[in-house]
Amino acid sequence: MSVFRSRPALRWLVPSAAAVVIIGGGAAAGTIVASADSPLPDRSAAQLLADVQNAKVDGFSGTVVETADLGLPAIASAVGNAAPSGNLARLLGGSNTARVWYAGENQARLALVGTDGETDMIRSGTDVWLWRSADNTATHLTVPAGSPEKAVPSVAALTPQQVADQALASITPTTKVETTGAAKVAGRDAYELVLSPKDTASLVGQVRLAIDAEKHIPLRVDVYAKNATNPAVRVAFQQISFTTPDAQEFKFNPPPGAKVTDESSKAMAEQHQKAPLGQKVAPGQKVAPGQKRPAGAAQPTVIGKGWTSIVSLKMPAPDATAKKGDAAEMQTALNILPKVSGTWGSGHLLSGSLFSALITDDGRVFVGAVTPAALEAAAAKK
Repeated sequence: MSVFRSRPALRWLVPSAAAVVIIGGGAAAGTIVASADSPLPDRSAAQLLADVQNAKVDGFSGTVVETADLGLPAIASAVGNAAPSGNLARLLGGSNTARVWYAGENQARLALVGTDGETDMIRSGTDVWLWRSADNTATHLTVPAGSPEKAVPSVAALTPQQVADQALASITPTTKVETTGAAKVAGRDAYELVLSPKDTASLVGQVRLAIDAEKHIPLRVDVYAKNATNPAVRVAFQQISFTTPDAQEFKFNPPPGAKVTDESSKAMAEQHQKAPLGQKVAPGQKVAPGQKRPAGAAQPTVIGKGWTSIVSLKMPAPDATAKKGDAAEMQTALNILPKVSGTWGSGHLLSGSLFSALITDDGRVFVGAVTPAALEAAAAKK
């Protein structure tokens, strides 16, 4: 018995979240018209932004390829040695592929495959499944009517339209927006929209979105570091069909011998409301499955805004139940990073072409698409 009607062999780990956060710097819609030699009708930047915002597709399926080169060879190697699957190393530098099927908010599936096995996320109506081949485990959720979306895994959050929504949700005057004419992605005609930060303190040089000329969804997102000629992150369709997938693509049958856990998303939702992700949790308080947070975990804060915003958070106290080996591997990876100090204290610095991260010895973390100096300045403002 097969798990799905079709199960392609895939490799996957997408840093889409990073691209979404970077795009979230926002844009001020200009009125620059596409070049005259474009084979497509002229569309201004403002029109393209409106196109993306109003785009609606009934369904699609395709192959997405992600490549990343964040300029972090030392830490990538360390993570690769510490992690059995090597997936985190590929996130920092490498190429990965995924297959996605989408037929609306309640019909979506994403297949992720790494060297340690396959992970599938499927939503079909009120049923949500998460399956991991590495340990042959499946988790099933039944979504009750009126349940908040955040109470269940969001497969749809990985669709191209969600990337566009994130960009449009943060439109501010901090960005220059222009068009560069036509592009060809996955065999389809597209317009290219270019977002460039006006703030020179940002490490981001440009974000380029290739927008499907007919369906108006992003087919490719390229994120460039400042002064770079090649993208640090690219997430793009290699192949796409706008035919709505058959309902059978979203049917899941646990394979023989699978350990199946049935969770109540209603209970998850109730506990999520009591202890939202990041909010401080009282000792002994229960939290939603998959959202375990030790006491003392605090909600991240955002310092500044736009392209130079910095996310700051306080790491929770060590969990007494955590495996000692995991903690040791984490510390080994941390020790590879350069040691830095200043009026703010001391810690370790992770510096790449597109972002920087400062982990202080007193348990604070600062991350942003900014220079290390900007992070240290933020850390000094206790």
